[in-house]
Amino acid sequence: MAISLLSPFYAQGGAFPSENEGCQSCHTEMIHPVVKRATLEGCVSCHAASRSEEGLMKVGNEDHSEVDLRTMTKAGQFAPGMHLPITYEGTRIGDAPNEMVLISAGEFTMGSDGRLPDEGPAYKVMLKDYFMDRYEVTNLQYKQFIDATSRKSPRYFENRTFPEGYADHPVVFVSWYDAEAYCAWAGKRLPTGEEWEKGARGDDARVYPWGNKFNITRANMPQRWQTLKEGGSTTPVGAFEEGKSPYGLYDMSGNVWEWTSSWYKAYPGNKKPTENYGETYKTLKGGSWWNCSFYKCGASAPAFNRSFFLRTTRNKSFGFRCAKDVGDEV
Repeated sequence: MAISLLSPFYAQGGAFPSENEGCQSCHTEMIHPVVKRATLEGCVSCHAASRSEEGLMKVGNEDHSEVDLRTMTKAGQFAPGMHLPITYEGTRIGDAPNEMVLISAGEFTMGSDGRLPDEGPAYKVMLKDYFMDRYEVTNLQYKQFIDATSRKSPRYFENRTFPEGYADHPVVFVSWYDAEAYCAWAGKRLPTGEEWEKGARGDDARVYPWGNKFNITRANMPQRWQTLKEGGSTTPVGAFEEGKSPYGLYDMSGNVWEWTSSWYKAYPGNKKPTENYGETYKTLKGGSWWNCSFYKCGASAPAFNRSFFLRTTRNKSFGFRCAKDVGDEV
Protein backbone atom coordinates (compact mmCIF):
# COMPACT_ATOMS: atom_id res chain seq x y z
CA MET A 1 0.00 0.00 0.00
CA ALA A 2 1.47 3.34 -1.01
CA ILE A 3 2.01 5.78 1.85
CA SER A 4 2.06 9.54 1.36
CA LEU A 5 4.71 11.13 3.55
CA LEU A 6 2.58 14.02 4.73
CA SER A 7 -0.94 12.65 4.46
CA PRO A 8 -2.70 11.32 7.54
CA PHE A 9 -2.40 7.57 7.30
CA TYR A 10 -6.08 7.05 7.95
CA ALA A 11 -6.66 8.54 4.51
CA GLN A 12 -4.61 5.63 3.20
CA GLY A 13 -6.78 3.01 4.88
CA GLY A 14 -5.33 3.20 8.40
CA ALA A 15 -7.20 2.32 11.52
CA PHE A 16 -6.63 5.24 13.92
CA PRO A 17 -8.51 8.37 12.79
CA SER A 18 -8.52 11.88 14.15
CA GLU A 19 -11.59 13.15 15.99
CA ASN A 20 -14.22 13.14 13.22
CA GLU A 21 -12.59 11.39 10.31
CA GLY A 22 -11.44 7.96 9.18
CA CYS A 23 -13.37 5.02 10.69
CA GLN A 24 -16.09 7.20 12.17
CA SER A 25 -16.91 8.74 8.80
CA CYS A 26 -18.01 5.32 7.56
CA HIS A 27 -18.88 3.49 10.78
CA THR A 28 -21.60 5.83 12.00
CA GLU A 29 -23.31 3.02 13.86
CA MET A 30 -20.18 1.49 15.38
CA ILE A 31 -20.88 -0.22 18.68
CA HIS A 32 -17.49 0.19 20.33
CA PRO A 33 -17.07 3.29 22.49
CA VAL A 34 -15.35 6.21 20.82
CA VAL A 35 -12.96 6.53 23.76
CA LYS A 36 -11.43 3.19 22.91
CA ARG A 37 -10.16 4.53 19.61
CA ALA A 38 -7.62 6.53 21.59
CA THR A 39 -6.20 3.50 23.33
CA LEU A 40 -5.86 1.18 20.37
CA GLU A 41 -8.50 -1.09 21.89
CA GLY A 42 -11.17 -0.05 19.40
CA CYS A 43 -10.43 -0.64 15.73
CA VAL A 44 -7.50 -2.98 16.25
CA SER A 45 -8.86 -5.19 19.01
CA CYS A 46 -12.05 -5.81 17.04
CA HIS A 47 -10.67 -6.02 13.53
CA ALA A 48 -7.47 -7.90 14.28
CA ALA A 49 -9.44 -11.14 14.45
CA SER A 50 -10.61 -10.50 10.89
CA ARG A 51 -7.19 -11.01 9.34
CA SER A 52 -6.96 -13.42 6.48
CA GLU A 53 -4.34 -16.15 6.42
CA GLU A 54 -2.09 -13.75 4.55
CA GLY A 55 -2.24 -11.31 7.45
CA LEU A 56 -4.37 -8.77 5.58
CA MET A 57 -7.49 -7.10 6.91
CA LYS A 58 -10.38 -5.55 5.03
CA VAL A 59 -11.23 -2.15 6.52
CA GLY A 60 -14.66 -0.79 5.73
CA ASN A 61 -16.14 -0.88 2.28
CA GLU A 62 -14.78 -1.22 -1.23
CA ASP A 63 -13.25 2.26 -1.04
CA HIS A 64 -10.67 1.05 1.50
CA SER A 65 -7.38 -0.59 0.69
CA GLU A 66 -6.28 -3.79 2.35
CA VAL A 67 -4.16 -3.13 5.40
CA ASP A 68 -1.38 -5.39 6.61
CA LEU A 69 -2.12 -5.28 10.30
CA ARG A 70 0.90 -7.39 11.21
CA THR A 71 3.39 -4.92 9.81
CA MET A 72 1.52 -1.64 10.28
CA THR A 73 0.02 -2.01 13.72
CA LYS A 74 1.65 -4.75 15.78
CA ALA A 75 5.09 -3.80 14.52
CA GLY A 76 4.46 -0.21 15.59
CA GLN A 77 4.69 1.36 12.17
CA PHE A 78 1.81 3.66 13.10
CA ALA A 79 0.59 5.02 16.39
CA PRO A 80 -2.72 6.42 17.59
CA GLY A 81 -2.86 10.08 16.65
CA MET A 82 0.32 9.88 14.57
CA HIS A 83 -0.07 10.89 10.95
CA LEU A 84 3.34 9.81 9.68
CA PRO A 85 4.90 6.41 9.06
CA ILE A 86 7.80 5.49 11.30
CA THR A 87 10.28 5.41 8.39
CA TYR A 88 10.21 6.96 4.94
CA GLU A 89 12.54 7.99 2.15
CA GLY A 90 13.93 11.49 2.11
CA THR A 91 13.23 14.22 4.63
CA ARG A 92 10.40 16.53 5.57
CA ILE A 93 12.57 18.68 7.82
CA GLY A 94 15.74 19.12 5.78
CA ASP A 95 19.39 19.11 6.78
CA ALA A 96 19.77 22.76 7.86
CA PRO A 97 19.55 23.67 11.56
CA ASN A 98 15.95 23.77 12.77
CA GLU A 99 13.68 26.73 12.28
CA MET A 100 13.06 28.55 15.54
CA VAL A 101 10.02 29.89 17.34
CA LEU A 102 9.91 33.09 19.39
CA ILE A 103 8.93 32.55 23.01
CA SER A 104 7.65 35.89 24.24
CA ALA A 105 8.88 37.48 27.44
CA GLY A 106 6.76 36.99 30.50
CA GLU A 107 6.09 35.06 33.68
CA PHE A 108 5.21 31.38 33.89
CA THR A 109 4.86 28.65 36.52
CA MET A 110 7.86 26.34 36.88
CA GLY A 111 7.51 22.96 38.58
CA SER A 112 4.62 21.34 40.41
CA ASP A 113 3.47 20.70 43.97
CA GLY A 114 1.65 17.51 43.15
CA ARG A 115 4.18 14.84 42.35
CA LEU A 116 7.90 14.11 42.75
CA PRO A 117 9.97 16.06 45.32
CA ASP A 118 12.47 17.39 42.78
CA GLU A 119 9.67 18.89 40.66
CA GLY A 120 8.60 21.34 43.34
CA PRO A 121 7.62 23.53 44.85
CA ALA A 122 5.96 25.34 41.97
CA TYR A 123 7.23 28.89 41.63
CA LYS A 124 7.01 31.85 39.26
CA VAL A 125 9.80 32.59 36.78
CA MET A 126 10.18 35.68 34.61
CA LEU A 127 12.00 35.20 31.30
CA LYS A 128 12.94 37.60 28.54
CA ASP A 129 12.26 36.90 24.84
CA TYR A 130 14.15 33.94 23.38
CA PHE A 131 13.97 31.44 20.53
CA MET A 132 13.64 27.67 20.65
CA ASP A 133 13.86 25.05 17.92
CA ARG A 134 10.49 23.89 16.67
CA TYR A 135 11.76 20.31 16.46
CA GLU A 136 14.30 18.08 18.14
CA VAL A 137 17.59 17.93 16.22
CA THR A 138 17.38 15.10 13.70
CA ASN A 139 19.78 12.45 12.46
CA LEU A 140 20.16 14.22 9.12
CA GLN A 141 20.84 17.58 10.75
CA TYR A 142 23.37 16.06 13.13
CA LYS A 143 25.14 14.35 10.23
CA GLN A 144 25.86 17.76 8.68
CA PHE A 145 27.54 18.73 11.95
CA ILE A 146 29.75 15.64 12.26
CA ASP A 147 30.69 15.86 8.58
CA ALA A 148 31.73 19.50 9.02
CA THR A 149 33.59 19.02 12.31
CA SER A 150 34.82 15.40 12.12
CA ARG A 151 33.21 14.77 15.49
CA LYS A 152 32.59 11.12 16.38
CA SER A 153 29.25 9.80 15.10
CA PRO A 154 26.57 8.27 17.36
CA ARG A 155 27.00 4.55 17.99
CA TYR A 156 24.10 3.45 15.76
CA PHE A 157 25.48 5.26 12.71
CA GLU A 158 27.29 3.05 10.19
CA ASN A 159 29.98 4.58 8.01
CA ARG A 160 29.09 7.89 9.67
CA THR A 161 25.47 7.88 8.55
CA PHE A 162 22.12 7.00 10.11
CA PRO A 163 19.95 3.98 9.22
CA GLU A 164 17.91 4.23 6.03
CA GLY A 165 14.52 5.83 6.57
CA TYR A 166 15.50 7.59 9.82
CA ALA A 167 16.58 10.99 8.50
CA ASP A 168 13.89 12.85 10.43
CA HIS A 169 14.12 10.89 13.66
CA PRO A 170 15.75 12.72 16.58
CA VAL A 171 19.43 11.99 16.97
CA VAL A 172 20.16 9.91 20.09
CA PHE A 173 23.22 8.53 21.86
CA VAL A 174 24.52 12.09 22.17
CA SER A 175 26.17 13.37 25.35
CA TRP A 176 25.60 16.81 26.84
CA TYR A 177 28.93 17.84 25.31
CA ASP A 178 27.80 16.64 21.88
CA ALA A 179 24.54 18.58 22.16
CA GLU A 180 26.30 21.72 23.35
CA ALA A 181 28.81 21.49 20.48
CA TYR A 182 26.10 21.05 17.84
CA CYS A 183 24.14 24.05 19.10
CA ALA A 184 27.28 26.22 19.11
CA TRP A 185 28.13 25.05 15.58
CA ALA A 186 24.61 26.05 14.49
CA GLY A 187 24.96 29.51 16.08
CA LYS A 188 22.69 28.60 18.96
CA ARG A 189 22.93 27.19 22.51
CA LEU A 190 21.21 24.68 24.75
CA PRO A 191 18.08 26.00 26.49
CA THR A 192 17.98 26.41 30.24
CA GLY A 193 15.57 24.19 32.13
CA GLU A 194 13.36 27.24 32.66
CA GLU A 195 13.33 28.13 28.97
CA TRP A 196 12.59 24.54 28.05
CA GLU A 197 9.67 24.26 30.47
CA LYS A 198 8.06 27.54 29.43
CA GLY A 199 8.31 26.48 25.79
CA ALA A 200 6.56 23.23 26.67
CA ARG A 201 3.73 24.43 28.92
CA GLY A 202 3.17 28.11 28.10
CA ASP A 203 2.04 30.58 30.73
CA ASP A 204 -1.09 28.81 31.99
CA ALA A 205 0.67 26.18 34.14
CA ARG A 206 -0.67 23.29 32.07
CA VAL A 207 0.53 19.79 32.86
CA TYR A 208 1.19 18.61 29.31
CA PRO A 209 2.08 20.59 26.18
CA TRP A 210 -1.48 20.06 24.86
CA GLY A 211 -3.39 20.72 28.11
CA ASN A 212 -4.11 19.16 31.49
CA LYS A 213 -5.51 15.77 30.51
CA PHE A 214 -3.25 12.84 29.68
CA ASN A 215 -3.76 11.64 26.10
CA ILE A 216 -1.95 8.66 24.60
CA THR A 217 -2.54 9.93 21.07
CA ARG A 218 -0.51 13.14 21.44
CA ALA A 219 3.04 12.04 22.09
CA ASN A 220 5.46 9.16 21.61
CA MET A 221 5.29 7.77 25.14
CA PRO A 222 5.88 4.33 26.65
CA GLN A 223 2.15 3.65 26.86
CA ARG A 224 1.71 3.48 23.11
CA TRP A 225 4.42 0.85 22.80
CA GLN A 226 2.95 -1.14 25.65
CA THR A 227 -0.38 -1.11 23.85
CA LEU A 228 1.27 -2.27 20.65
CA LYS A 229 3.22 -4.89 22.64
CA GLU A 230 6.48 -3.81 20.99
CA GLY A 231 9.82 -2.67 22.34
CA GLY A 232 9.45 0.92 21.23
CA SER A 233 11.26 3.42 19.06
CA THR A 234 11.70 7.08 18.34
CA THR A 235 9.27 8.58 15.84
CA PRO A 236 9.91 11.27 13.21
CA VAL A 237 9.98 14.73 14.76
CA GLY A 238 6.70 16.58 14.44
CA ALA A 239 4.64 13.40 14.02
CA PHE A 240 2.04 14.36 16.62
CA GLU A 241 0.33 17.51 15.39
CA GLU A 242 -2.15 17.68 18.26
CA GLY A 243 0.61 17.27 20.83
CA LYS A 244 2.46 20.49 20.15
CA SER A 245 2.93 23.13 22.83
CA PRO A 246 1.15 26.51 23.02
CA TYR A 247 4.08 28.00 21.10
CA GLY A 248 3.97 25.38 18.35
CA LEU A 249 6.92 23.29 19.57
CA TYR A 250 6.71 19.58 18.78
CA ASP A 251 7.64 16.55 20.88
CA MET A 252 7.99 18.47 24.12
CA SER A 253 6.54 15.38 25.76
CA GLY A 254 7.95 12.00 24.82
CA ASN A 255 10.10 10.88 21.90
CA VAL A 256 13.48 11.73 23.50
CA TRP A 257 14.71 13.28 26.72
CA GLU A 258 16.32 16.62 25.88
CA TRP A 259 19.52 17.99 27.38
CA THR A 260 19.42 21.46 28.91
CA SER A 261 22.18 23.79 30.08
CA SER A 262 20.91 23.74 33.68
CA TRP A 263 22.55 21.97 36.58
CA TYR A 264 20.36 19.63 38.59
CA LYS A 265 19.61 21.85 41.59
CA ALA A 266 16.78 22.24 44.08
CA TYR A 267 14.06 24.72 43.22
CA PRO A 268 13.63 27.73 45.53
CA GLY A 269 11.88 26.66 48.71
CA ASN A 270 12.49 22.93 48.22
CA LYS A 271 12.65 21.25 51.62
CA LYS A 272 13.64 17.75 50.52
CA PRO A 273 17.40 17.82 49.91
CA THR A 274 19.28 15.13 48.04
CA GLU A 275 22.98 14.53 47.55
CA ASN A 276 22.36 14.63 43.79
CA TYR A 277 21.68 18.37 43.76
CA GLY A 278 24.59 20.57 42.78
CA GLU A 279 26.91 20.98 39.82
CA THR A 280 27.53 17.32 39.05
CA TYR A 281 24.56 16.40 36.87
CA LYS A 282 22.82 18.23 34.06
CA THR A 283 19.03 18.35 33.76
CA LEU A 284 17.09 16.71 30.93
CA LYS A 285 13.47 17.51 30.15
CA GLY A 286 10.55 16.06 28.24
CA GLY A 287 10.51 12.33 28.82
CA SER A 288 10.86 9.80 26.01
CA TRP A 289 9.46 6.77 24.22
CA TRP A 290 11.34 4.50 26.58
CA ASN A 291 9.89 3.26 29.87
CA CYS A 292 13.01 3.80 31.93
CA SER A 293 13.10 2.16 35.34
CA PHE A 294 13.77 5.41 37.20
CA TYR A 295 10.55 7.22 36.33
CA LYS A 296 8.30 4.24 35.43
CA CYS A 297 5.70 4.30 32.68
CA GLY A 298 3.88 7.57 32.16
CA ALA A 299 5.78 9.66 34.70
CA SER A 300 7.87 11.33 32.03
CA ALA A 301 4.93 12.87 30.16
CA PRO A 302 4.27 16.05 32.24
CA ALA A 303 6.11 19.18 31.13
CA PHE A 304 7.44 19.82 34.63
CA ASN A 305 9.20 16.46 34.79
CA ARG A 306 13.00 16.40 34.84
CA SER A 307 15.80 13.89 34.95
CA PHE A 308 19.52 14.22 35.65
CA PHE A 309 22.66 12.56 34.29
CA LEU A 310 26.38 13.10 33.96
CA ARG A 311 27.35 15.17 30.95
CA THR A 312 29.19 12.21 29.43
CA THR A 313 26.12 9.96 29.38
CA ARG A 314 24.87 8.71 26.03
CA ASN A 315 21.55 6.89 25.87
CA LYS A 316 19.09 5.52 23.29
CA SER A 317 16.46 7.96 24.57
CA PHE A 318 18.58 11.13 24.97
CA GLY A 319 18.49 13.88 22.34
CA PHE A 320 18.18 17.67 22.33
CA ARG A 321 16.99 20.87 20.69
CA CYS A 322 18.59 24.30 20.70
CA ALA A 323 17.69 27.80 21.87
CA LYS A 324 18.98 31.26 21.06
CA ASP A 325 18.86 34.77 22.53
CA VAL A 326 16.90 37.39 20.64
CA GLY A 327 19.34 39.57 18.75
CA ASP A 328 22.00 36.90 18.29
CA GLU A 329 23.30 36.30 14.82
CA VAL A 330 21.88 33.23 13.09
